[in-house]
Amino acid sequence: MVKYAKDEMVGITELGKSLGNYLDKVTSHMFSKIAIIRRNKPEAVIIPIEEYELLQSVYDRLEQKEIEAILANMSHEDKEVAKTKTVSIDV
Repeated sequence: MVKYAKDEMVGITELGKSLGNYLDKVTSHMFSKIAIIRRNKPEAVIIPIEEYELLQSVYDRLEQKEIEAILANMSHEDKEVAKTKTVSIDV
């Protein structure tokens, strides 16, 4: 679980009043993140766009690796099935 310093958390009402101020704090790297609190629990996080793009890039690469692994396993399974089973086709 991610930890937030007290000054990295803001209630949704306060955020609505001072959004520009909080964006300035994140984009200037004064804070690495701002947690938006609603009903006493974190609901969302504001991070710099560069950080978001990096996270999205990493996620996309991991997803691609998972797809490649699934396809590799399917190919292997298809080869094993072909070795052990005969399929007849009625025409």
